[in-house]
Amino acid sequence: MTTPLTPKKHLGQNFLRDPNTARRIVAGLEASGRAPVVEIGPGTGALTGILLERFERLRVIEVDSRAAELLGARWPDLDITQGDVLGADWPALAAEMGAPLSVIGNLPYYITSPILFSLLDAAAAGVLAEAVIMMQYEVAARLIAEPRTKQYGILSVAVQLLCEAKILFPVSRNVFHPKPDVRSAVVRLVPRADGLSLEEAQNVRIVVRTAFNQRRKTLRNSLRSMAGPDGNRIPEKWRGVRAEELTPHDFVELTGYISAGR
Repeated sequence: MTTPLTPKKHLGQNFLRDPNTARRIVAGLEASGRAPVVEIGPGTGALTGILLERFERLRVIEVDSRAAELLGARWPDLDITQGDVLGADWPALAAEMGAPLSVIGNLPYYITSPILFSLLDAAAAGVLAEAVIMMQYEVAARLIAEPRTKQYGILSVAVQLLCEAKILFPVSRNVFHPKPDVRSAVVRLVPRADGLSLEEAQNVRIVVRTAFNQRRKTLRNSLRSMAGPDGNRIPEKWRGVRAEELTPHDFVELTGYISAGR
């Protein structure tokens, strides 16, 4: 399959060119045909046509004006928002489309983390039904990583507190144009019924970021700015351990201790 656009490197564009992979990605969505669906970065429309066949309400968000024009010419009735997905107001979009959103897309590698955090905020706000997203395989592995492993970190904790995450399948670099330097994976995220509120999630995220920014230090030292010079706001059982040893729910408990001591 040839691509009608020249990929722009500064936009992180790697266009999917394999129809079979596109169908597998779309099949990862479990939403009904009447559910509102948002596609992130449709590019040349590898997923878009398949999505239109399956879903009645589809909106695409595309930053590249060339791609938006191409999509509009190919599907004149397609609901296109031209703009940066990092500026998306997910609660407003869900209110406009009438229900929690199912989100799908091939995420540019260089902004994968910011997009993930925006989707996690949407999950915490109760406006995300599911997300099926393709990303670098190494990042996908972090989402499901367990404590005391090299991959376990900020993304692991943030995602696991709010969503059930599953790697659906790996994707070869050979199905893209141009070929990326790394392999990819398709991940499905489903908000947890017992997930945190948006305020709780953001408070925990501050503690998690601070702890993992100095992951080789014990929490007594890495959280000194929050827990006092002697770490007295941290329970004794955690003062001498590193961030990677705490489970996601341990971080929720730890945040409660730190907040109560302020």
